[in-house]
Formats: sequence, structure tokens, C-alpha cells
Amino acid sequence: MAERITSYAEFWPYYLREHARAATRTLHYAGTALTFVALALAIAWGGWWWLAVPIAGYGFAWGAHYGVEHNRPATFRHPLWSLVSDYRMFFLWLTGRLGPHLDRAGVSRG
Repeated sequence: MAERITSYAEFWPYYLREHARAATRTLHYAGTALTFVALALAIAWGGWWWLAVPIAGYGFAWGAHYGVEHNRPATFRHPLWSLVSDYRMFFLWLTGRLGPHLDRAGVSRG
């Protein structure tokens, strides 16, 4: 990241480029989906399930960055924007609307 990002509008395309590989995005989707499962279990049963929410989300995401994308997660520089973007990317993907965002960011859909 050569330039300093000062707005979320600048961050969003950067975030997508940091998730250029389809496998990275897929692992993010799996982790994000598991956060909902862990949250439901935490609400229903309480206890340690609350710990599973961030572990599921960050575990899959960081594993994807280090193992697939070979870059440093944006979470370390922009934690709130990264969290928002992860869920934004997930719901855009889930509803079939992520493609145009990837195109504008210069990311292959493959």
C-alpha cells in the first residue's frame, strides 16, 4: 500500500485487490458464515461460544492471506474498515452482486 488511504471510498477497492484470488475470498466467506453459526450458538448456549466468533472470522481470513494471497491482512492497518468490508464482500457475494465491484477494482472474477 504505497499511498495513504484516508476514506472508506478509497479503502474498498484496495480491500478487494487484497482479496484478488478466488480462494482467498472463498476462505473469507467460510469464516464469515461460521461467525453467524458461532454467534447463534453463543446466543443459544452462552459460554465459550462467544470466543468462536472472532476465531472463526479472523482464523479463516488470516489463513487465506498468509497461505493463499501471501499478503498482510488489511485488519492490521484498518481494523474497522476491514471488518465492515468483510461482511460487505460476503453479502455482495451471497446476493450475486460482487462482480461489478471486483471489475471496478481491477480484480479478476476467476
